[in-house]
Amino acid sequence: MPEDARPPRGVAVLSADQLTGVDESHLVEVPGGHRLCPAVAGDFAALQRDAAAAGFDLRIASGFRSFERQRAIWNAKAGGVRTVHDDRGRPLDMARLAPGEQLRAILRFSALPGASRHHWGTDLDVYDAAAVAADYRVQLTPGEVADDGVFGPLHRWLDARMAAGRSRGFYRPYGVDRGGVAPERWHLSHAGSARDCESRMGGRLLRDCWRRHLAPDGLLLRGEIEAELEMLVARYVTVPPDWCPAR
Repeated sequence: MPEDARPPRGVAVLSADQLTGVDESHLVEVPGGHRLCPAVAGDFAALQRDAAAAGFDLRIASGFRSFERQRAIWNAKAGGVRTVHDDRGRPLDMARLAPGEQLRAILRFSALPGASRHHWGTDLDVYDAAAVAADYRVQLTPGEVADDGVFGPLHRWLDARMAAGRSRGFYRPYGVDRGGVAPERWHLSHAGSARDCESRMGGRLLRDCWRRHLAPDGLLLRGEIEAELEMLVARYVTVPPDWCPAR
């Protein structure tokens, strides 16, 4: 196991509510107003220093995301308020899709409330602020992070650091397309800190979370989700053991 992928000392075991984004007490604030777990925050600050020495201004576009925030994103997409895109970035006409097709279209890019890795404080979306103007609006699209995209140089540098075991424990859980979540080159996960969280995710945890924290009509497409939840968890939540050298 590469040294930088080992679990950091003092990594806390999260409660069920912390795992599902309901309880935020395990987090600390980092520059930019984002929040991460303490061990993750320290290693990310070190990675930022490494990046600065290489000419990059590594920033967080999205860190911790609460259960309620994830629910709002999900319902806006399922309700037609927020655009859902295909793999090429083209808007989908959700009204023309059957409920099961809508479900899979959303899951391609957005997690179920309670199932997002962003709930844990171990995962974050990143960009290079030095590559764009101060008023640039980061979209987190495949084009931005492609090798010839505006953030391509940053991600080539990250690729090299990961390959050398010098990425401060950060790797990509969605680095390749496995038929579930679309590749997200911008999404980094602190491998040592995320390992216990991964092992505890499942349909039972989600059902219990929804039972305690959702009104009966609080989650759109809930019937379709519940009907095949275990399959959805396996395809869109679980990541394979080889996603990073820490495994």
